Amino acid sequence: MTTAIPTGKRAAYPAYKPSGVPWLGNVPEHWEVRRLKYAADLINTKVDGADNDLPYTGLEHIESWTGRRITPNGDGTSEGQANLYRRGDVLFGKLRPYLAKAHAADSDGICTGELLVLRPKVVRQKFLVDYVLNPDFVAIVDSSTYGAKMPRANWDFIGNLPALIPPDDEQRAIAAFLDRETARIDALVEKKRRQIELLYEKRSALISHAVTKGLDPNAPMKDSGIEWLGQIPKHWDTPPLYARFTVELGKMLDAKRIKGEFLLPYLRNIDVQWDRVNVENLPEMDIAPGEYSRFTLTEGDLLICEGGEVGRTAIWRGELPVCAFQKAIHRVRPRSKRDLPRFFYYVMRVAASSGVFLAYGNPNTIPHLTAEKLRVYRFAFPPRDEQEKIVSHLDHETRRIDALVTKVQTSIETLQEFRTALISTAVTGKIDVREEVTL
Repeated sequence: MTTAIPTGKRAAYPAYKPSGVPWLGNVPEHWEVRRLKYAADLINTKVDGADNDLPYTGLEHIESWTGRRITPNGDGTSEGQANLYRRGDVLFGKLRPYLAKAHAADSDGICTGELLVLRPKVVRQKFLVDYVLNPDFVAIVDSSTYGAKMPRANWDFIGNLPALIPPDDEQRAIAAFLDRETARIDALVEKKRRQIELLYEKRSALISHAVTKGLDPNAPMKDSGIEWLGQIPKHWDTPPLYARFTVELGKMLDAKRIKGEFLLPYLRNIDVQWDRVNVENLPEMDIAPGEYSRFTLTEGDLLICEGGEVGRTAIWRGELPVCAFQKAIHRVRPRSKRDLPRFFYYVMRVAASSGVFLAYGNPNTIPHLTAEKLRVYRFAFPPRDEQEKIVSHLDHETRRIDALVTKVQTSIETLQEFRTALISTAVTGKIDVREEVTL
């Protein structure tokens, strides 16, 4: 018997014993330690998903670490072989175990073969779910995986892992305690996520107002004649883009044509994110010196995605000495110094979020923003000095909002870490919660 383990504000059990398992450490003296396969049976009943009307659960339907189902029961479908489960079972993800996917089934159903179906014998369903979501348990399972691209664990290993078995009344007490405490934490997390949504809404509204109405609330207005712009300051212009910017598509990446004579790093659509360009591990493409002016970038060029998230934009800041770009990217360059690339970046944020580039497309096809279409779109442009003021204002305000978002995101991560740690300490007996709940 060992002395009680200090646990801060919450009480520990009066006496502990060595579990014999390094990652479990000492456990309450009266708890049993068994192999998991003696605490729960593996159910391996296969059915044809296409011929079964029961609700389907895939890994994608389960939230990591919380055990919650992300989508309503019955949303998913299975075309192939599936595992049959029933209410009261525990589903545990064996594919990429580090994702910590486990779920307490509250109805009969079928699931992907990547979920093990465990039927509790001497442990309650809720206690078992919380136990297998213990970070130490997840880490041990993950360490056993095989397969580089699709790492999986197998039941032979998982079933032989130790499982703690408290008395039944304590299992109920632990489950009730965790239900109460995690609900409180989850409510706080949801509140903070809503704060982030409101901050992003404020950010979008701020940008939209600045690039369509300007910063002067007393400026005389006029009808732009462009539906998504509406009223704009009277002295602003609305030329087609080709009048102010050149638009050039990049070069098609064709592995068969790469000879290695004039290789340059090569940006793809996926490398262009909002206000950020990835330059790590880029592929290379043959760009002959005579093609440099057409297919390479200059600091200040705008990179606008033709497909995917249509209109997604970033500014090339000279991250590499020389770089080419894919045909799925438009290089948009000011014709003169009267236009700031940074101002037009903000314009593109508003246009893309407003669905401007999707308005004339067929909703049944994948949208593309062709160079021909982009060139003739009309946007609102204030004089250069006003563009500078708007850019300065938006850079300052968006940085401030982004800092607030980061602060809230950090607090969410802290709460989620606390949630995971609380579950871990409760299901491994590091804290005694019997007096904290009424059953």
